[in-house]
Amino acid sequence: MIDTTAAAPFAIGLPFLGAAAAFLVARHPGIQRIIAIVSLTLTLILESSLLISTILHGPTAVYLGGWAPPFGISMVVDAFASFMLVVSTLVSLAVLVFATGQDAEESEQDGPVSIFHPTYLILVGGVSNAFLAGDLFNLYVGFEILLTASYVLMTLGATDARIRAALTYVVVSVVSSVLFLLAIGLVYAATGTVNMADVAMKLSALPHGTQMALHALLLVAFCIKAAVFPLSFWLPDSYPTAPAPVTAVFAGLLTKVGVYAIIRTETLLFPGDDFNTILMVAGAVTMIVGILGALAQFDLKRLLSFTLVSHIGYLIFGIGTGSIVGLGASVYYVAHHIIVQTSLFLVAGLIERVRGVTNIERLGGLAKSLPFVSLLFFIPAMNLAGIPPMSGFLGKVGLIQAGIMLDTPVAWIAVAASIVTSLLTLMAIARVWNRAFWREQGESTAAEAEVGREDDQSGQPLTRSMVAATLSLVLAGLALTVVAGPLYRMSGATANELIERTPYIEAVMGEERLSEVPATHGGTAPSPAPKGGQ
Repeated sequence: MIDTTAAAPFAIGLPFLGAAAAFLVARHPGIQRIIAIVSLTLTLILESSLLISTILHGPTAVYLGGWAPPFGISMVVDAFASFMLVVSTLVSLAVLVFATGQDAEESEQDGPVSIFHPTYLILVGGVSNAFLAGDLFNLYVGFEILLTASYVLMTLGATDARIRAALTYVVVSVVSSVLFLLAIGLVYAATGTVNMADVAMKLSALPHGTQMALHALLLVAFCIKAAVFPLSFWLPDSYPTAPAPVTAVFAGLLTKVGVYAIIRTETLLFPGDDFNTILMVAGAVTMIVGILGALAQFDLKRLLSFTLVSHIGYLIFGIGTGSIVGLGASVYYVAHHIIVQTSLFLVAGLIERVRGVTNIERLGGLAKSLPFVSLLFFIPAMNLAGIPPMSGFLGKVGLIQAGIMLDTPVAWIAVAASIVTSLLTLMAIARVWNRAFWREQGESTAAEAEVGREDDQSGQPLTRSMVAATLSLVLAGLALTVVAGPLYRMSGATANELIERTPYIEAVMGEERLSEVPATHGGTAPSPAPKGGQ
């Protein structure tokens, strides 16, 4: 078995090294593609080994430079972090293969060198750094790396629409980053540390009002990044304007890093139910508002952007239940949502490639002219809507079960919202299928045809790598259903580990510090877990 302690930093280092190598051969796009794909393939193999290691041996901490916490930089590989690493890199690799087939890096460059591949790899490295971060400031650094790379990717081509969308994205991102940095400063002032395991042990000694203020500030910062209503206004206007592979990877990953940070905040730093009711309300409202926005859209990418916001609400609802069942369902559902949402955006990219537009009123006859692409859309679309027995249905059942077990008025409202949202998602998908796929091309009225005419452009043929990349993610979404049993058990075990907190803190601080861990959700101090550290 691979030495997790020695190998974990390479989950970040390999994409960064690949980015440097790709930049050095920027005038040779073919070599760039090979470097980027090899870098992410090696990273995925490494992260899969890390996941197996954490399942077998428990969490592990790495101290960069040999500096012990809380003074040094810690990277923590537990089941949740390694699971997120594997899913995110799998999706990133598929999108990269799609992009190479589309030649996005060539068609969008304005200078003598290509920047797509180096920037894309830096984005992946930033995401990995955020998942492995063992202290708040390193988590902030991870966010800033991926956000800086995303600014570049979003504005590739420098069209007016992309620049306008990027301005909103940049302003919102800067605001959330400033709030996060302010929270880090206040946490350090209050506890004398930013190491999350150390902070978790010291926060209980602070006055309750101080804890609430720090908790609220971190939640607001992370909810902006996760696009939780009413802080989600920026997303539908920002994502659809970017190139298809960029939109796909943004939709799959960026908001999930915010969700990841919320889960760490609610389980490791601030265990308890202080904000659970607020999170469930926010989750319910995010579901309903997001899907109502989707129903009002004519453009496929904007519609999918609103469904992205809507289904973030399911994750927030699960976190807000504060239970192992709810959190375990959220862990399972986040994998489902990353894969399914990304695959739908890739299908939208295929349609745009062939037809030149994604406005559903200007499309038609896709089921006849592009039957395989239609199938690639239909499967993840039904999965997103939660049709049994697919992974979307299984994840929603787990979340609904957690709400019913909680048996509070707010929980029942969230349960009702989740059911209504699932039905409205099916309605939105059926509308797209009827107008863009089932209806014969040319049946739109003159008024409908006028909508989106300015975006009309000649199409191009699909490439094998684009179709293969999309197919791989569609199959990965189906695999979540096939292996739902063991995956759900792993998600439940991961949720138990997150709520217990002891394995994480022991991996970072050592077993001798366990006596300092305050009581958790259950009201009693957790018992020591088997050691999984170095």
